[in-house]
Amino acid sequence: MFIKKVAKNYNTPLYFEYICKKKIKIMSTIRFRALEMAQERTLNIVEAPSAKISDYFGANVFDKVTMQKYLSKESYRQVLEAIESGSQIERKVAEQVATAMMAWAISKGATHYTHWFQPLTGTTAEKHDSFFELADGNRPIENFSSSALVQQEPDASSFPSGGIRNTFEARGYTAWDPTSPAFIMESRAGKTLCIPTIFVSYTGETLDYKAPLLKALHELDKAAVDVCQYFDKNINKVNATLGIEQEYFLIDIALYNARPDLETCGRTVFGYTPAKGQQLEDHYFGSIPSRVYAFMVDFEIEAFKLGIPLKTRHNEVAPSQFECAPVFEEINLAVDHNQLLMDLMDKVARRHNFKVLLHEKPYAGINGSGKHNNWSLTTNTGKNLLSPGNTPKTNLQFLTFFINTIKAVHDYADLMRASIASASNDHRLGANEAPPAIMSIFIGSQLSGVLDEIEQTVKKEKLSPEEKTQLKLNIGRIPEILLDNTDRNRTSPFAFTGNKFEFRAVGSSANSSSSMLVLNTIMANQLKAFKNEVEAVAAKNKNIKKDEAILRVLRKYIVDSRNIRFEGNGYGDEWVKEAKKRGLSNIPDTPRALDAYITKESKKLFSDNNILSERELEARHDILLETYTKKIQIESRVMGTLALNHILPTAIRYQNELITNVQGMKSIGMKPETFKIQQELINTISEHISVIKKNTDEMIEERKKANKIDDTRSRALAYCDKVRKHFEVIRYNVDKLELIVDDSYWPLPKYREMVSMR
Repeated sequence: MFIKKVAKNYNTPLYFEYICKKKIKIMSTIRFRALEMAQERTLNIVEAPSAKISDYFGANVFDKVTMQKYLSKESYRQVLEAIESGSQIERKVAEQVATAMMAWAISKGATHYTHWFQPLTGTTAEKHDSFFELADGNRPIENFSSSALVQQEPDASSFPSGGIRNTFEARGYTAWDPTSPAFIMESRAGKTLCIPTIFVSYTGETLDYKAPLLKALHELDKAAVDVCQYFDKNINKVNATLGIEQEYFLIDIALYNARPDLETCGRTVFGYTPAKGQQLEDHYFGSIPSRVYAFMVDFEIEAFKLGIPLKTRHNEVAPSQFECAPVFEEINLAVDHNQLLMDLMDKVARRHNFKVLLHEKPYAGINGSGKHNNWSLTTNTGKNLLSPGNTPKTNLQFLTFFINTIKAVHDYADLMRASIASASNDHRLGANEAPPAIMSIFIGSQLSGVLDEIEQTVKKEKLSPEEKTQLKLNIGRIPEILLDNTDRNRTSPFAFTGNKFEFRAVGSSANSSSSMLVLNTIMANQLKAFKNEVEAVAAKNKNIKKDEAILRVLRKYIVDSRNIRFEGNGYGDEWVKEAKKRGLSNIPDTPRALDAYITKESKKLFSDNNILSERELEARHDILLETYTKKIQIESRVMGTLALNHILPTAIRYQNELITNVQGMKSIGMKPETFKIQQELINTISEHISVIKKNTDEMIEERKKANKIDDTRSRALAYCDKVRKHFEVIRYNVDKLELIVDDSYWPLPKYREMVSMR
């Protein structure tokens, strides 16, 4: 089956027949044929609908402009109000929206619709229904009712629920999210209207990523507006915004299909680092290869039609690694667009005979991929709350949100770590190309100086007029534009970059809802606490102004959160020692990192803010542990199969040739010293084979033991500590064999072949 699958990609009917007839090394033949196919690819160039992106941007989106054309003024007003304030849409208006949405979709060629949702699998899900119905007298019509728009009932039994639902309790509901516009997904076979929705159980508990994120954003909006009222009474709405930079690798599809580990795990479990990797740094921002450029143009066209505002494309640090980035959007929409983008990239890549690798570390020894989440807060008045103004008052507003963010991350650092934990991201965090597992915040020397000034000045119970003036002068000196004054620290997991915070530790394959749910929840919670403390200080000290009360609380937060601020090299061993002295956690693996979700503090945080109940939180913890276990289990199985069925037979076959060679040299009377090298190679191969076989057998036994453990956390820890520990030993010895065994024998495409963009 494997050979058939690979051969099918060659578009050469005689090839499979050829390799079956010839008595040759089939696996290595597949490898070399895959390389030939990669070299033979021609450019697949797609033309844009128009020379101007603005002409077709959002063409497949039921956005505000389109709604205005299809809806009455009153219906349109109600929908906008629901989007802005979260108010409920009346049934009669929903009926109009459904009719308009169907008319628009059919006019664009759509025949089906689906509720597009994000279950706790980490991917998206959809169940397609046609607009077609049989009316009275079996008369065929197209119909789409408000009930079909607002709610559907997909089978929930096979989606992860963490024990909230039993397998026999299948009922679950998807409910329309009007804040994220419907869109049409095109394929060569047809078009489907996709309606973004939340996904909940029959009992109303959340089973997806979107529902709790929407709750967190609602709580943050309320809390941020309350604080903004100290500075500007015109502010009545605060949106959290997000720009998601997406890193990814590309590989030729034939080479991908010749690597069972890439196909099954998303990463290579074996492979020796190529002589030329990224050390010359010549790929970064270099000229984009022609095939890749054609792919980028194609998927950007598709993305623009879906209203995804892509802005940037470039080569990343590692060979065959690239990045795309959009402009900022409201968080819920930004996350939806990123999930859609990942799916879109994969579909378009196949048209260009590529495979997109979104795994955080597809190749060992080469930089992995992240999904940098650039987060900020904007008001209805157009103000970015994380951008300084040009007066002491506007800068005090900036410092209020800036310092509260630092305090929130400091207090819930372990929860932030848990939000980006996964089996795949464990390979990347802490490596010399990604932020470490230690949560820290970089703010730059200028802002560090400002915070130090506040800490030193606001020590007294009452400030003198001179001290007040001096403090206001210093605050007023913060430049309105900090972009050029705040250097980027690539080693920091959470860095301030001028007018936003960049959460760099998020993995490239992750759903950003996970990290954004935590960040926005802790920020909402922190702003509520801040307002309460300011009011308490003002009530206790009737003779001080509100600005001074704010500064007193901010000074306390600066002192309390000082330990998490770090301006140095996060990759260095010195930081690990320093972080330990500061009392910061360093949790290197996922099962232990996930414990932060179910602490008393976390349960209180999510329940107090009406976002997740204890039951929902425990269910998510259970699901994440199960997912981790299954991914390590799959990797272990793939590694065992490749080692025992591919690598060892190949090594033994080559070893037999060396033995035959030595025997032949002996038979003609050659001296032992003339075949000393061959004998050394035979011995070395035997040693590696022995270690691989021993560790593979031990790994399989540990896996069997782990599978018998009932407790989810204990089973995950067994896979982490007992099964996974054999991975590196097996890999090391397989990679050593790759250097010894004749290149024509080696069954798997090598790193130097896979990362070379042809």
